[in-house]
Amino acid sequence: MKSLSQTWFADGYIDFELKKYTLLAYLQEISRHFSRNELYPQFADIIFHYNNLVAFRENKKYLQEQFPKKLTGIQIEKLQLLYESLVEDDALMQELEDIINYASSSMRDTIKNGTEIYEFVENRINIEPIGIMPLDHNEGYFFLCEGKCRNTWVYQYRLSIFEKHDEKYRAIKTEFVDVWQRSIVNSYHNIKAQLIKNRSDLPNPAVYAVETDLNFPMEETLLPVAKRSLVRYITVNS
Repeated sequence: MKSLSQTWFADGYIDFELKKYTLLAYLQEISRHFSRNELYPQFADIIFHYNNLVAFRENKKYLQEQFPKKLTGIQIEKLQLLYESLVEDDALMQELEDIINYASSSMRDTIKNGTEIYEFVENRINIEPIGIMPLDHNEGYFFLCEGKCRNTWVYQYRLSIFEKHDEKYRAIKTEFVDVWQRSIVNSYHNIKAQLIKNRSDLPNPAVYAVETDLNFPMEETLLPVAKRSLVRYITVNS
């Protein structure tokens, strides 16, 4: 997917109609993916751009520091470039504010559509621990099963904590292991036993079954939502 630049609304020629055309082309592409129930990376991308617009609109000082500048002259004695900030142009600033207001409003509508898909999938996901669980739940495996659960996608996961703006967040890193066909032989408990036998790096792993009856795109929707749901489940139940 071709994304917008971080400062697309202020890049190049600042014209409302031009930026509107750029934005609508971007939103149409996002909507096409959403219509196919494909959430990522489109959902995260549009949320990033929306937050970027809000930050520029609400933080005037940041806006003035980051806004493109034009060369106005050279001070030969000090060999220093003199710049005149484009934000001093009232008409240009008004055009920019119109672009930001229109874009943020339009993005909110598209984000709402993506949120509805996300919440629909999230509400159709069920998570259950498999077997005896260790005290440490920060590393292990999860089995992702969709539709009629004929296949089981197995992923190894590891949780970590990072800080952002004085707040702590939990992140999940995953690695695809294999796909098992579900059968009496390949039950969840048997798959867990095979993992412990064949992968010595985790002798006593936490293992979860993540199931949904939906037949949505795996990489673009089910896996990302499952990962976030698992993080929340482990955090609440640890």
